[in-house]
Parts: sequence; C-alpha cells; structure tokens
Amino acid sequence: MQYMFSLINHNSFGIDAKTENFIELKSDDEIDKIFETFDWGTKFFILGGGSNVLFTDHYDGTIIHVNNKGKSIIEESENDLLIEVAAGEVWEDFVEWTVKNRYYGAENLALIPGQCGSAPVQNIGAYGLEAKDIIHSVNYREIPSGTKLTILANECNFAYRDSIFKNELKNRALITSVVFKLSKKPNSNVTYRSLKEAFEKKNITQPTPEQIYQTVVGIRRKKLPDHRKIGNGGSFFKNPVISQEKFSKLFEQYPDLVHWQVDNNKYKLASAQLIDKCGWKAYRKGDAGVHPKQALVLVNYGNASGSEIWEMAKSIQADVLKNFGVSIEPEVIILP
Repeated sequence: MQYMFSLINHNSFGIDAKTENFIELKSDDEIDKIFETFDWGTKFFILGGGSNVLFTDHYDGTIIHVNNKGKSIIEESENDLLIEVAAGEVWEDFVEWTVKNRYYGAENLALIPGQCGSAPVQNIGAYGLEAKDIIHSVNYREIPSGTKLTILANECNFAYRDSIFKNELKNRALITSVVFKLSKKPNSNVTYRSLKEAFEKKNITQPTPEQIYQTVVGIRRKKLPDHRKIGNGGSFFKNPVISQEKFSKLFEQYPDLVHWQVDNNKYKLASAQLIDKCGWKAYRKGDAGVHPKQALVLVNYGNASGSEIWEMAKSIQADVLKNFGVSIEPEVIILP
C-alpha cells in the first residue's frame, strides 16, 4: 500500500497521517466529475476542514475534500433572509461576515473551526446556540448516483452533536451547500451562563449581536488553544446525559457538579469538570496532552501521533467511568 498524500495540513491536530488517494473538489464541475469517474464501492471519507477528526494511522482509501466557495442571498424579506453558503466556506469567516453585514443569528457560534458544510453534520453548537437553530436546508449530492437533493432542517434529525448525516445518510450524501435563515433585526441570545455573566460584569443588559460576537471570541481565545499554534480538535468529548436517579446520587456526593436539566428524567453533565476532577487537566505525556485551561481539549504539542492522543483519550474515558460511573463519548471522529 502506498500512502502518497500527507494530511498534516488537513486536520487541526496537525497529525502527519497520509492517505492512499486525495481528491479536492473546488467547483461544481469537479463535483460533477467525481460522480462520473469515482468508484464509490471503494473506501472513502468526505473531509471538510478536518477540525473534528483524529487520524490514528494512515488512511487506506480516498479522502474527498470538499473545498468549494461562494455565498448568495436567495430570498429576502423585511425581517429576515436566506443565504446559501458553499460547503467549503470557512465557518469562522462566515460568522464574521454575517455580523459585519448585520445578518444576525450566528454570532454565538463565533470562532468555531471547520467548514460550513460540516456544520449540519455535527450540528455544531456553543454558548446556547446550535447550527440547527439557523439552518433552513441542506443541499447535497446523493452517493453514488450524484442526484441533486435538498433536505429541510426539520428532516435532518438534529440532536446533540448529531444529525441524519452521521446516521441514515452516512456515506450516502456529499454536502455541497447549506442554506441559513438569518435575521435583519437583533435577537440576542445570552442564556448561556458564562455569556450572561460576562455581560453582567460589564453592566450590559441588552447586548447587541456585535457585542455577543466579540464577547464569544474573547472567551474562546482565553479558554481554548488556537489550532494553528497548538494542534487540537476543540472539545474532544461530548457532555454525557444521565438519568435523574444517577444524577441525584452523584449530586449528593459532588454538590458542585455542573449540570443542565435536559427534561424531567435526564441531566447533562460537563465532561470538562469530570475530567478535571480525575486529575487530567494539564497532563502531558511526550507531545500528547490535556490543555491546562480546558480539560475537554486534547492537544498535540508538536510531534504526537494520533494513536498516542487516542490512547490518552481512552485512559481518560476509563478514569471518568471508574470514578463517576459515567461514560463520556468522543465528539471527534476517530479514523481510520
């Protein structure tokens, strides 16, 4: 097996994994061509910005990188508008662009790495907002036929870091663009605790979307490492959801337990706190480590392999399970 192409610049962990074959799609013509020439019966993985992927070894198949560009307003009214955004557009740039143009709704999702086409797959979220809250529809090409299809947001089975694209349509859809519904009028969302507290400290009771954007950017830069400087994939683990009975027992033992009530019978816990309580925060072995400011972020300080980071992640999972009886699952996709 010959691994010809390095993926070091195509994953935010900066892992020098290689792939047998790499295909970049920059235009509609190139997307058309792949459906005419590629053997979809062979092993493949559709890669966006690579900000949510950990390569633990070389990839013995084809990496298909969607990197088309473009934004266009396809419908507009007095109060809101629909914007179609190519899958290859950088998410951070898109959110900044919406705020500068006074198109509101995405500002809480500032500074999340990755591409716009990945947003619905992962149903990315932060600071009280998820992608599903602003997605109108998703345009994709059916695999292997290449047929152009559109799926509305309410058909995407969006859930916490989950969607139809990770389940029923996994390896059956190549997303080409996403249509977002944004507002022309400010509708600020500051329900998330750390965001709310930030504005209370500044005595701001009615923050503008621009202020929310700048505040989110500030918080993220203080808490999270820039993947361009220290390799990482953002939050490595999902926050676990447990039963009310399980939560009640844990809360008796740990009254400082960070939690959110999901419904009458379920609670969500903060994986970062559980990991921190197990003593993993700031841990480092070689070039693989846990970030000193955010226990949820695993990092590559330079030359760590993907397998070293993954082994550390599994040790963290085992420790949390041993100490709290709670399973934490990776948010990051583990390949191959």
